[in-house]
Amino acid sequence: MDSQVMPREQLGVCAEGNLHSVYLMFNANDGVDSQMRPCVANVAQYIHDLADQFADSAFNGFVAVGANYWDTLYPAARPCQLKPFPAMNQENRDAPAIEYDLFVHIRCDRFDILHLVANEVCQMFEGLVELVDEERGFRFMDSRDLTGFVDGTENPKGRSRQDVALIGEEDAAFKNGSYIHVQKFAHNLSKWNRLPEKKQEDIIGRTKAENIEYASADKPLTSHIKRVNLKDDAGKSMEILRQSMPYGTVKEQGLMFISTCRNSVNFEKMLESMVYGDNEGNHDHLLHFTQALTGSSFFAPSLDFLDKSA
Repeated sequence: MDSQVMPREQLGVCAEGNLHSVYLMFNANDGVDSQMRPCVANVAQYIHDLADQFADSAFNGFVAVGANYWDTLYPAARPCQLKPFPAMNQENRDAPAIEYDLFVHIRCDRFDILHLVANEVCQMFEGLVELVDEERGFRFMDSRDLTGFVDGTENPKGRSRQDVALIGEEDAAFKNGSYIHVQKFAHNLSKWNRLPEKKQEDIIGRTKAENIEYASADKPLTSHIKRVNLKDDAGKSMEILRQSMPYGTVKEQGLMFISTCRNSVNFEKMLESMVYGDNEGNHDHLLHFTQALTGSSFFAPSLDFLDKSA
């Protein structure tokens, strides 16, 4: 098929889960934009090619460009819904915005390969960027969050992952690109673990051990599931594809929450519903036990867009 017709997506955007991840957040040095464009395209292509080389350990990844850096790097055209992270604050619930210029997201079932690739990526960018933040994520038990609850149960499956995460004809210049929102949540696990299990289950809206969703009538309006399962005006589910993983050390640990979506509206509405709540002020009670440390907005273009722009 002609690549004009179908731009190639970056494989990490819709990939199935992995055992390990590395998240690299970079800020660009001043005045390097002309060198940066080919470099970003090279890094994305390098990550793409490694998916074949390390197929047996399911390597994948993507490179995404920060909302505030986009116009510097690609002044000619902008994805129509790309905007800075929607910072929110209500009482003690804080969703701050900490923006970065570039986000390199790599995952694999072998940690050593990720370490090798992360080093290589940093060398490719040498002299152009500063590495501002690095986290390493891991699968916890049977895909659970560190709260002990299974995470990502609601995710679209199979082909519908692409339908949810990748832009279609609605913004043809950016077809097969994706809006990426990242929040690093630090959990207060000692506070959480003091709660009786039934209380934890009411906060999530699922049973802990068997991961069975509460019946609709039984779901508290303040439960996490109630707050994030939203419908639009036409009654259609407002879906995102979550690529989140637990991260951290004993000192600081939590969830790297990563949303990929063909629009930026669904994520923003979910965050509003969690932080501000509904008209009656029912907000997400999970936020009493976890703190968003960052909030960043990116766009992961197709490989073909990156090539063309290089």
